[in-house]
Amino acid sequence: MSVVSFPSPPTPAAGPSPASPMTASVERFLESVQAATTRAGYAETLTRLTAVTGPQYPVAALTPEQYAAVMERWTTAAAATWNRHLSALGSFTTWAQRQDLLATNPARRLERRKPARRGDRAIPAARLEKLFTDPKHALRERLLWRLLYDTAARAEEILALNVEDLDLEFRRARVVSKGDAIEYVHWATPTARLLPRLLAGRTCGPVFLADRRASSSGRRAPASGDVCPVTGRGRLSYPRAEYLFKTASAELDPHRQGWTLHQLRHSALQHLAQAGRTAPELQAKSRHQHLASLGRYVRLGEETSARITADADPIRRRRPR
Repeated sequence: MSVVSFPSPPTPAAGPSPASPMTASVERFLESVQAATTRAGYAETLTRLTAVTGPQYPVAALTPEQYAAVMERWTTAAAATWNRHLSALGSFTTWAQRQDLLATNPARRLERRKPARRGDRAIPAARLEKLFTDPKHALRERLLWRLLYDTAARAEEILALNVEDLDLEFRRARVVSKGDAIEYVHWATPTARLLPRLLAGRTCGPVFLADRRASSSGRRAPASGDVCPVTGRGRLSYPRAEYLFKTASAELDPHRQGWTLHQLRHSALQHLAQAGRTAPELQAKSRHQHLASLGRYVRLGEETSARITADADPIRRRRPR
């Protein structure tokens, strides 16, 4: 009687165990995020999560109560801020489940918030000009704001720019847009005059730098491509840039809330629409794939209403006798 031997089960591949601690898991997750600005935003949320659970807490034991404790910090924040941090928790949860570290969804009891609708999200051009030219704001901020408005680009694209991506002669920059497509954005004379002053002879590294030198080790150490080889400073993060813009613009905002970086893109496109640019021209500027996507940007708002009202004013139309 012959004995048939069955193959032994394959040895599991080396990898994290379900008892993987928070600190190690968060580091691995952030390393998997390619976009520097997204990685920085996620890091803020997950640092809070690690503080709530403890650095050695097993990912597999995460609970809805711990996620709720994380989100308590942003209970009174704007809906967009709440949703951004909730998205970071959701992305980490999805990654952990794919890595077989987590079997449940601790975010299941948390809901996204609906942002309040504002009739006109465009910033009046005169108020933008005050922000762009006010010397009390740092050169870095004034250039970033002007560049975002000139290019009508997404803030993530501009903050991810390296000096090597700039084409100063033709006033354009190479950006990586949605879907990892390589595209070009263009700027006007005011930006062209400020850029050399900010670069100060730098030929590589991030265009927009943080105020401090980057950490050289530990979980806060950025990727080498996000550090300026001349100054040792890291790339300016989206949360920090957003905070500075909201703070600076609060005094000009009638609601005293300040504006968002995304509103610079919205304002640029709406102002071009008000100036009579066609939909295909706006699509070329914004780089939207579909014309229908431009609808929320080019809805003419308060400034157009005010101009039409003034033009139709019966007192203005009367000619002196």
